[in-house]
Amino acid sequence: MSSRLGVLMVTAVLAAGLSACSGDNAGTVSSKEPWGENTVKPADLAAELASTTGTDKPVVVCTAPPFLFRAGHVPGAVLHGPMTSPAVINDLTAWAQPLPRSSSIVIYCGCCPMEQCPNIRPAYKVLKDLGFTRVRVLVLPDNFATDWVGRGYPIEK
Repeated sequence: MSSRLGVLMVTAVLAAGLSACSGDNAGTVSSKEPWGENTVKPADLAAELASTTGTDKPVVVCTAPPFLFRAGHVPGAVLHGPMTSPAVINDLTAWAQPLPRSSSIVIYCGCCPMEQCPNIRPAYKVLKDLGFTRVRVLVLPDNFATDWVGRGYPIEK
């Protein structure tokens, strides 16, 4: 399969899954996000992942639904899934416990428009409350399919 066809297939699967964030828990949010300036743009994260190694390399945490993660995700990302239940939040907390608090962590979801995402805010709060000092959010204004895959950044399946 050509790489172009692969990207189109991943984009189609991701686009089909965007309705996963619709409904009551999508909510509305204020313009003041909890992460403030602690963000990273897709081009910058792609470059950072390609150019860093060892402890300098960011740990990427995906909070999207598992089927979207399986369709394609940021290379090296770990799936923690939607932050919609105490069990998932507890899993994220347990996973993060042994990490140094100075670890560079990037959170993303991309299931829906960022302003409506029910997953990145709770994940950000959990990690900040645990004392992590270098937590950033990947800026995906529309969704992962549009803002990452559609712009040709690398994916992993």
